[in-house]
Amino acid sequence: MRKTSTTLADGRELIYFDERDDVERDAVDKRDLPPPPPASQLRYDALVDEWVAIAAHRQTRTFLPPADECPLDPSRDGKETEIPASDYDVVVFENRFPSFSDRPVELPEGVVARPAHGRCEVVCFTSDHNASFATLPPSRVRTVLEAQIDRTLALSAMDGVEQVFCFENRGVEIGVTLHHPHGQIYAYPFVTPRTRAMLAASRGRPVYSELLASERAAGVRVVASNEHWTAFVPVAARWPFEVHVAPHRRVPDMPALDDAERDAFGPLYLDVLRRFDALFGVPMPYISAWHQAPVHSGREESHLHLQLFSIRRAANKLKYLAGSESAMGVFINDVVPEEAAHLLREAG
Repeated sequence: MRKTSTTLADGRELIYFDERDDVERDAVDKRDLPPPPPASQLRYDALVDEWVAIAAHRQTRTFLPPADECPLDPSRDGKETEIPASDYDVVVFENRFPSFSDRPVELPEGVVARPAHGRCEVVCFTSDHNASFATLPPSRVRTVLEAQIDRTLALSAMDGVEQVFCFENRGVEIGVTLHHPHGQIYAYPFVTPRTRAMLAASRGRPVYSELLASERAAGVRVVASNEHWTAFVPVAARWPFEVHVAPHRRVPDMPALDDAERDAFGPLYLDVLRRFDALFGVPMPYISAWHQAPVHSGREESHLHLQLFSIRRAANKLKYLAGSESAMGVFINDVVPEEAAHLLREAG
């Protein structure tokens, strides 16, 4: 894999991850862009001991443009996009409308607030606008994984970054604003609430590793597996269709995966994604979220895993986060986890 870094017209960084060594990456961004926005604010919610990002500039971000105006397509035929090159394999660049950045911000008086320092990046999986992650070959999944590993290492080394989160939102039902197949990476200046809760529940021992071992032994909720990874529906799944994809060896983050584990991930993950799409015969909206250890804490207890889940509970029904989930944080799942696992196995 060849890595080439360049700068966009407004100073943001863009990185090409190429599968060939003979590709020239000398295209220049010729757009006339305004300066990037100031950083967001972080405001402290003392009621639950959590930080909330206030990012008002994101109200103006691009929203579901026509296919011929997609900013994630390559620049072609006189149309300049976020990617100056006329073609690419995988590209990572700083988000133009970030929730977290290293820029200055003016903070209000009278509230507990601080700058939302960090970084937000966009990961384009392919130059094909009409593709999806499930249609990528395993070799491209490996390239995406290597790009995410590269960025996890780089962002973890930034001052003030406490956790790196790689994820993909897919489908308008989830709330995507661009159809082009892409993911994102957030570098947070704090440890996220979900991770804090998992570490607190671990109480100094690798609880997730124990859970994985019991799921592999029981088998009833296992959807698919290979020598290095198992995909299973968690026993207390919150979402109608939720699958965890976890390496058998406990590692804290993606950079800790060895070559065999990196190669084995793509075929299994693609199999699970295709089962999701086959379940109801329509593209499944989903969130795909990598759970990695924080940069400076909890690394001995953490077990890297990918959480894939959908809000679709039936062919023509969605799971909405209503009163109990949104107000109280108590999830009520409409699909029994064992049945979800059975349906996904049959969908293959």
